[in-house]
Formats: sequence, C-alpha cells, structure tokens
Amino acid sequence: MQAAAAQRGLLEFWDERSHLFRRSSAVDADQGRPFDYWWQAHAIDALVDAFERTRDRRHLQRARELWRGVVAKNGGPTNDYYDDMLWMALALDRLAAAVTAEQRRALRRDVATLWRDVRGGWNDQQGGGIAWRKSQRDYKNTPANAPAVILGARLARGGGDADDLDFARRVYDWLDAHLVDPETGFVWDGVNRRGDGRVDRDWAFTYNQGLRIGAAVELFRSSGEQRFLDDARRTFAATTARLCDERGVLKEHGNGDGALFKGVLLRYVGEWLTVDAEAAGAGAPEFVQRQTEALWSQLPATARDGSAPLLFGPDWRQASEGAVELAAQLSAVMLFEQAARLAAPPRGTR
Repeated sequence: MQAAAAQRGLLEFWDERSHLFRRSSAVDADQGRPFDYWWQAHAIDALVDAFERTRDRRHLQRARELWRGVVAKNGGPTNDYYDDMLWMALALDRLAAAVTAEQRRALRRDVATLWRDVRGGWNDQQGGGIAWRKSQRDYKNTPANAPAVILGARLARGGGDADDLDFARRVYDWLDAHLVDPETGFVWDGVNRRGDGRVDRDWAFTYNQGLRIGAAVELFRSSGEQRFLDDARRTFAATTARLCDERGVLKEHGNGDGALFKGVLLRYVGEWLTVDAEAAGAGAPEFVQRQTEALWSQLPATARDGSAPLLFGPDWRQASEGAVELAAQLSAVMLFEQAARLAAPPRGTR
C-alpha cells in the first residue's frame, strides 16, 4: 500500500510532452531550471521497482519513454559527469533485464556506450580512481567510483567481459584505500575537490555509505569472499552511529541533489539484506522499518489509507510543506519499495 501510494505520487511529476519527470510538484517550477539527468536515472530505477513488485508492464513502458525523453533532452546518452552516467547505466541495466529481447538489445547497447565512457574516466591522478567529471579529471569521489563497482560486477555476471569484474575490483580497492575510514568503515565523499589533495572527511552523506554497501554486496555475489560482507557490515554500523538521530531515524535532509541521498542508501541496504544472513542481527530490518514508520507517520490520518497520491519532503522526521521536489519524492519511493520488497514472500511461495 505504501509503495503504491508513493508511486502514484511520483506520477504527479510526469510531463507527457517531454516524457520526463518534472523537477517539482509545482508545475511551473521547472522554467529556467537545469536538466537533472541523474534524477531521471533514479526515476527509471523506481519504475523498475514498481514493475518488480506488481509485474505491471506499464511501469516498464513509462521507463522506456523516460529514457527516450532523456536522450532527446540531453542530446544523446552521455554527458560530462561520470557519476551521472553510472546512475543511468545501472538503471538501464535493470530495465534491460525486464523488457523483451528486442528492447533489451537496444538498452544494452546504451549501457555499453555509457560504460565505455565511464571507464575512460579512470586515470592515475590521486593514485587512480574514476574522475567525477570529464572537465575535472583530478577530482575523484565516491559517487563516481562505487557505482562503477556495482555496474562492473553486474555486467560481468550478466555475460559481459571478464575484465569488467577485474576493473570493478580495482576501483573498489582504490576506493577502500583512499575514501574509507580504516577504523570505522565510514565512507568519505571525495579527494582533491579544490585541487589541494585534501579528502572531504566532513562531507558525511548517506548515499556514499549505501554505495559502499552496494559495491561490497556485488563483489560478494561475484566472488563469495566473506571480506566484502564484513565491509558492508562495518559501513552500515558506522552509518547508523553517525547519521541517525536518537530514535534511529536518518537525520540528513536538504533540497536539490541531497534529497535523493537517503533513498540510495536504502536501496543498497535492501540489497545487502538479501545476501547476508547476519544483516538481520545487525539491525538492518529494524532500520528500514524505522525509516518507513517515521516517514509514513508524517501524513495526516486521513491520507494513510493509500488511496490518494502522496508527496513526501526531504526530512523523513517531519511533515512536508508546499511543493515537493522530485528528488525527495524519489527517495521516499525507494524507501517504500525496499520495505515492500523485504516484506514480500519469496517468489513461488504463498
């Protein structure tokens, strides 16, 4: 019920003319605003989530329409930002797995195009790693590296080049050596952002933690090596210790890009829960439930029956007011979809 209601809220942002999701629930708010390529990538992911929960192929049709809208607006599949392209490639790879064989071939060509471009972002500055953007090749950050681990491992398992997995492991090793606190497993944001070689240890973002968890999960799936699950557990523990309030609810919030961060964390905590039996003992199911309860409890009692489309703001601890940004709605959708996924019985059971 919660995931379905949040997804109906997401459709309030859909623009039929452009085949894109608007940046805001305020219809006229997009005028003069930038095109948020990476938000659209997470919208494709969210639509695939809805399909996996409902098996309703209309979600896939909309996701394909959205990708066509992105390509038209963007002037092609690629852009200047390696992290943006990785978000999109991850979403398209999931979409490709769900559509028909003919549609799959075209999507996988697009994924391959994005992946080739991303791999060109690796360079020796800062000891390796993928750059954040093409015009700033000496700045390396977690959002441009951890998703490459996830994608590379998935592509290799899906029949891609074995070198994809080798590359994913090399990126993971670089990330682990440069942007992960060796004492706690907490993930720092980036290095050399200002050209001074400094690590942004004070940029404590939820999505970086989720990405490291997701990267570890995918390498565990590919290798079976226990150390990757150990890494995921340490990062999860560091996340809850540092980024939650006294009730165990995530306290990070903000408008713009930051409103998406918590949803990314929840996506990869959900992935971790599917492969690691000890995740339950670490409190991961309760963690997901606390976020869900906190966000749902913001709603007026009359809105909680799930019959109407619901909009959610960036702070999961208080009610939203006024127009809502797409990024915040997507984060809520990802949370509720993960909660629904974890609550559902395994396929083939009753």
